[in-house]
Amino acid sequence: MRSALRVATGLTLAFLYAPLLVILVYAFNARRTATWPPPGFTLTWWDRAFHNDGVRHALWTSIQAGLGATAIALVLGTLAAFAVARYRFFGRESVSFLVVLPIALPGIVTGMALNSTFTQVLGVDLTLFTIVVGHATFCVVVVYNNVIARLRRLGASLEEASADLGARPAQTFRLVTFPQLRSALIAGALLAFALSFDEVIVTTFTAGDRETLPIWILTNLSRPNQLPVVNVVGVVVILLSILPVYFAQRIASESVSAAPR
Repeated sequence: MRSALRVATGLTLAFLYAPLLVILVYAFNARRTATWPPPGFTLTWWDRAFHNDGVRHALWTSIQAGLGATAIALVLGTLAAFAVARYRFFGRESVSFLVVLPIALPGIVTGMALNSTFTQVLGVDLTLFTIVVGHATFCVVVVYNNVIARLRRLGASLEEASADLGARPAQTFRLVTFPQLRSALIAGALLAFALSFDEVIVTTFTAGDRETLPIWILTNLSRPNQLPVVNVVGVVVILLSILPVYFAQRIASESVSAAPR
């Protein structure tokens, strides 16, 4: 039975990650055209990607959008989590459902709705700001889920004890609540940044003439002369998406193992 589980696990991992390994190999392909197996390997395409102005500008746009969306998600997701976890009011479960819903909606529907709202209702030009707002709509979910899970596990006893001892709400949050939430906030922020960094569908409808790194890949994928550089950029996106998720998972695991039982 154990051997069968190991084989099943190996097949699952191969199914998930073998295509990513193919892109990694093609990023070093000596030929401009994709041929398997590659006839040789080179670092030329990495050098060209590094000196490509379009790639650098798209990377900076993605970082800005990710940081902006993460900041908004941290504020709104944390406030929503506190409201649902610490207070009782009519429609509380509906609020929880509505906060989580955007992550389940088709990206193309969300993108269309945001595009219409920005351009037709609000009359706002599509810029970096609209990308940030668009990404924040679904980044809020991961912050909310992390924070509300931590709040429910901690309970409110320590906060009540702090209030009984005369601490003001701001003092209670700073000295009691925030230290216990810190790891959940960091994990949620890392996941939100990763989610924003590689998002493409909503970005297509909210970017206007701005290009994020995934949009740059999508635009240049059909250009044969750019294909090797696109493979390199794809590997970079994979790495920059894996790192936040990895650290978020480590932080979440450590905080769970360190929690009092």
